Amino acid sequence: MKNLFSFLFILLSLPSFSQDALPRQQVVLETDSGTIRIELFNETPLHRDNFLKNVREGIYDGVLFHRVITNFMIQTGDTVSRHAVPGQLLGESKEGEKIPAEIRFPEIFHKRGSLAAAREGEEVNPERKSSQHQFYIVWGRRLSDMMLDQVQDRLDEATGGQIKLTPELREAYQRFGGTPHLDGQYTVFGQVVEGLDVVNRIQWAETDANNRPLNDIRIIKAKIVE
Repeated sequence: MKNLFSFLFILLSLPSFSQDALPRQQVVLETDSGTIRIELFNETPLHRDNFLKNVREGIYDGVLFHRVITNFMIQTGDTVSRHAVPGQLLGESKEGEKIPAEIRFPEIFHKRGSLAAAREGEEVNPERKSSQHQFYIVWGRRLSDMMLDQVQDRLDEATGGQIKLTPELREAYQRFGGTPHLDGQYTVFGQVVEGLDVVNRIQWAETDANNRPLNDIRIIKAKIVE
């Protein structure tokens, strides 16, 4: 009995490992503009698992970056874009079930290189559920104190004062850049660990009135790093 109690004491004394402490899985996006390597957050397991499922099923192979805005972000994942004709409006394709929001602000925020899920507007999607397929990669700007004050006013209006930029976040946005006006409203579920130069090239693409690049920019292959 004494040995049993000793074993139980040792077992209970061991550190508990949450899902957040597990190694992060990575995905490589091979594009015609270069390779982007992404690390997925364990803190957002629904989005992580959905993204990995999409990669395994080839959902992203051949799709276009259909929405690109300089100094903001690059967006992809619309499966219709794989065979889109020039000038075709993209980004509104029907999908399956949406992914429940996993917003982990302020621990996870929209710094440069963040991977986040696109979604429909709050007028039809008040729960801020995410698209099953479409995602964007943040570029953004480096922001001054005055610009961050303006962003905070915008966030106060959009979220009823619930989302506040901490001093740490303000410093990060000043040093590295990003899109803080989206914080607390979209699920960020990963980050670029290699290939930010590729994101930079793509975000400078010349686009039409719908922000679609005039010359197609395509994901050739998405694959999980084993």
